[in-house]
Amino acid sequence: MSTPNRKVSVALIQTACSPQPEKNLKLTLDRIAAAAKQGAKLICLQELFRSLYFCQKEDYDCFALAETIPGPTTRILAQAAKKHKITLVSSLFEKRAGGLYHNTAVVFGPDGKILGTYRKMHIPDDPGFSEKFYFAPGDTGFQPIDTPVGRLGVLVCWDQWYPEAARLMALRGAEILIYPTAIGLARTEKRELHRVQLGAWQTIQRSHAIANGVYVLSINRIGREDNLDFWGSSFVSDPFGRVLAQASTDKPEIVRATLDLNEIGVTRQHWPFLRDRRIDAYGGIDQRYLNS
Repeated sequence: MSTPNRKVSVALIQTACSPQPEKNLKLTLDRIAAAAKQGAKLICLQELFRSLYFCQKEDYDCFALAETIPGPTTRILAQAAKKHKITLVSSLFEKRAGGLYHNTAVVFGPDGKILGTYRKMHIPDDPGFSEKFYFAPGDTGFQPIDTPVGRLGVLVCWDQWYPEAARLMALRGAEILIYPTAIGLARTEKRELHRVQLGAWQTIQRSHAIANGVYVLSINRIGREDNLDFWGSSFVSDPFGRVLAQASTDKPEIVRATLDLNEIGVTRQHWPFLRDRRIDAYGGIDQRYLNS
C-alpha cells in the first residue's frame, strides 16, 4: 500500500511592529494574502503581532490593547483564513474577564472557524519582559490542536525553553510544534551576547525537534522597540534538527518551507527515542527541585 502524500506548505510572517494596532493588523493581512498566493496552507504569525511588545514596562494603560476571544481581531482573522482557505496560527492579548488576561494563541481553519486556543503556560518576569504584570498563566494545558494540515502543538515564546512542554505535546500526537515569539537583546547588554543568545534560542528548539521527532516552526519579530532589539531569525526545523529555512535578523520576510509529515515516522524509526524512554524511572520530574 502506498503512503499518502502528507506534504504541507508553510509560511512564517516575520515583521516589525508599529505603535498603531490597526496598521499592524493591515500589514499582517497583506502578508497573509501574499503567503497564501505563494501556496502556503499553514501560515503562522509572531507573538502579539497587533502591537509593540508592551511588556517592557508595567503600564495599566496597556490593558486597553486586550480583546475578548472571539472578538474584533479574531473575526477579521477568521475571515482571512476562510478567504484564503488556509490554517492560520495567531497570537493575541486576551481579555478573559476584568482583571484576568492571557497571552493566547488562536488557530483558525480554512472554513474560518476557531479550531482551538492555547494560553501561554510559562510567564517570564525578567528586565524588559514583565509579562507577569499582564498575563495569568495558561490553563489549557499542553493539548495539540487538530487541523486539516496536521496536529499542531502550539506553544508561545518562553514556553520554547521547556522540554517538558514540547514532550507532552509530542506524546499527545503533535506533528508540528509552533512557537509565536517576541525575543531580542536589551540595548544595554553587550553585543557579543546577541550571537550567543540567538544560538541558544535556536539550539533549544532544534533539540525539541530531534528529541521528539517533529517539525518546529518559530516566528519572531524584528526591529528596535524601546530597550529591545528583536533578532528575527524565524526558522523551520525538520525532525532531524536541520534548518530548512531561516529569516534574517533585521528584515521583514515571509519564510517558506514544505514539510513532509511522513518523515516523522521515518525519523522515529531510525531514532526511536520515544520507544526507549524509561517512563518507570522518571519519578520526580514533576517536582520543582529535588536536592533539598
